[in-house]
Amino acid sequence: MVRRAVPILKRLIQSPNNPNTVQLAWGSRLEAQRSVTYMPRPGDGAPRAVTLIPGDGIGPLVTGVVEQVMEAMHAPVYFERYEIHGDMKRVPQEVIDSIKKNKVCIKGGLITPVGGGVSSLNVQLRKELDLYASLVHCFNLPGLPTRHENVDIVVIRENTEGEYSGLEHEVVPGVVESLKVMTKFCSERIAQYAFEYAYLNNRKKVSAVHKANIMKLADGLFLESCREVATKYPGIKYNEIIVDNCCMQLVSKPEQFDVMVTPNLYGNLVANTAAGIAGGTGVMPGGNVGADHAVFEQGASAGNVGNMKLVEQKKANPVALLLSSAMMLRHLQFPSFADRLETAVKRVISEGRYRTKDLGGGSTTQDVADAVMAALD
Repeated sequence: MVRRAVPILKRLIQSPNNPNTVQLAWGSRLEAQRSVTYMPRPGDGAPRAVTLIPGDGIGPLVTGVVEQVMEAMHAPVYFERYEIHGDMKRVPQEVIDSIKKNKVCIKGGLITPVGGGVSSLNVQLRKELDLYASLVHCFNLPGLPTRHENVDIVVIRENTEGEYSGLEHEVVPGVVESLKVMTKFCSERIAQYAFEYAYLNNRKKVSAVHKANIMKLADGLFLESCREVATKYPGIKYNEIIVDNCCMQLVSKPEQFDVMVTPNLYGNLVANTAAGIAGGTGVMPGGNVGADHAVFEQGASAGNVGNMKLVEQKKANPVALLLSSAMMLRHLQFPSFADRLETAVKRVISEGRYRTKDLGGGSTTQDVADAVMAALD
């Protein structure tokens, strides 16, 4: 990288020691001449179709912000919108077909009924599209005060089996059996994804979260798979931690963690805990990815999707989904647009003038959207 100072401003300023004295000052900037740049393939700038699912609760508010910001950036994407809701029995086939065609989707949250009722459409989507890896990035944002500093954790969670297999039945009245299914195939591929992510992103450590001291066969199989994959990456440190100790360590010393790989249920708990530590679920991006498709959404929900008070007041925090959109743009190989969006969001958070209630402010969703669009370079 070659840099040279270029004089750009000659101005008069007051001396700090004597207000009546005028000094001559030179401003300068560093002009960078990049030796290596992003070289797109011919046609890479063609607009890409993205399936958009506004979802329930705050979903339409925050996905609406994403649409506004993408338009303001002139990002090379356009959206195919589908209205689906968590009380539907199944994800409509036309939605599945759209995601399979476009390869990429961005969505708001879908409310899952508690107890009886229909099964989770979120889980249906993951299984139908084989989105086997969930990724949530939990990190400190400059200017946003939190109890802990230097938090930069990526939680990678197996997304298709474990306790979320949905295999439950009543053996006899008053006795219910719920099956936790673990396979070598799924355990190996989530471990491989975690180490591959760490390798490609210059991460130094992968921690496997488990409960193999009690579930010796199921979680034992998961650990066995992680250990086998770890041997292929000697440059990445590998360790194991029991899930209850992991939660305690997260809230006391989160900076010790880097990449965490987990079975399904533990990952949900760990990701929401890490998000709360790093600034809240309203600012943590995430996505779900498989071999052929990717769905980007708020990284951790922790119940705010269906907060109707936020919907009525129009004060839902759009930051998490905006940062997830930056992840999506990188996935689509539009790095400069991703950088512009992420920089603008971080600038708004750092300045602190426009923050929603969960971050200690009183701004509306639209206030934050307008501030981000104004901050775009």
